[in-house]
Amino acid sequence: MGDSSYNNTFFTVLLILSLLLLFTTNSESTVFNVLDYGAVGNGLTDDTNAFANAWKATCASSSSSSPMMHVPSGKTFFVQPLEFDGPCESDTIIVEIEGNFVAPSDPSSWDCGKNDCENWISFRRVDGLRVSGHGSFDGRGQKWWDGKTLEIASSDDVRLGDGLRFKDSPRVHLVLNSLRNAYVSHVSIEAPESSPNTDGIRVSSCTNVHIDHTRIGTGDDCIAMIGGSSYVTISNITCGPGHGISIGSLGKNGGYDTAEHVRVGDVVFIGATNGARIKTWQGGKGYVRDILFERLLFHNTGNPIIIDQFYCDHAHCTTSESAIEIRNVTYRQILGTSRKKKVAVKLDCSETVPCRDIVFEDIHIIGIDGKIADYECRNVYGRSLGDKVPRLSCLY
Repeated sequence: MGDSSYNNTFFTVLLILSLLLLFTTNSESTVFNVLDYGAVGNGLTDDTNAFANAWKATCASSSSSSPMMHVPSGKTFFVQPLEFDGPCESDTIIVEIEGNFVAPSDPSSWDCGKNDCENWISFRRVDGLRVSGHGSFDGRGQKWWDGKTLEIASSDDVRLGDGLRFKDSPRVHLVLNSLRNAYVSHVSIEAPESSPNTDGIRVSSCTNVHIDHTRIGTGDDCIAMIGGSSYVTISNITCGPGHGISIGSLGKNGGYDTAEHVRVGDVVFIGATNGARIKTWQGGKGYVRDILFERLLFHNTGNPIIIDQFYCDHAHCTTSESAIEIRNVTYRQILGTSRKKKVAVKLDCSETVPCRDIVFEDIHIIGIDGKIADYECRNVYGRSLGDKVPRLSCLY
């Protein structure tokens, strides 16, 4: 009886240990540290090849645990433009960035290969991508504001954030291009207010994208959604300086563009040039529809709310009978101050393709001096409800 009890206890303990070992083995990642592939991390030595080789090994790994390319803390890695291409063997690929990336400081020293310096670092066709950590990307764009720091393209089920920092991109800091099911959170982006074309995050041709808990201050749009994006949710954002959160510009050169099912909420604009903006070119085709801006707080913002169907960024633009249709746009629970003495809300729509079903519900924007701000309306149809400051008498 004693031997039987002992044996039962022994086998029970053995089973528990086996299960713990199995759980630990399956939950841990197979790690590919860039230092093991020759990276130095002193900010001077070119570590491009080391990263390329580490990625090749990570992407090719068929380990039952999720392979991880690890960028260690306490190091600064000088890298030339890099493309991390898939598809990869594993369903989930982890890139853990605790160290810092730094780009070449002079435009003439960028070794761009085939990509013409359009992107500094890009991930393409990598489903199940997870990019996280407390590292940073320093694009050193002060000498030339052109090119993009990080692009993730043509992928499904992407997660990025958890403390990543972007600084001084040559152009756009983070591009989400042709993604399905992407989640970006807890990211900070910083560039001088005077830096041209330095969008914080650009969303293009994406479906089901969530961006939240992010701080952005740049010389252009904090977040810009351009053609072909739908089901985009943006929340808990601090924007400023910058040109606001924009849908567009859309329809340039007569192009066909769409944006729909967009939700922007719980955003604070601080010293931004613009706030919530929709901008389309004359002559374009397509639509912007089912858009919601809610719980927005403006502090000293230049143009808090804009719909502009006559957007033009150069001197010679013409009007057209064709325009992108803007319909079913709602602004709800909007509060704050405008630094412009007159116009806080500008709705400038086409006579031939007017804006329809535009709704304002509980809006209270005053001038920074405490005076009631004004509004401008042209060819816009909809209604205003609840608190109405400014009055918006063009909407019934």
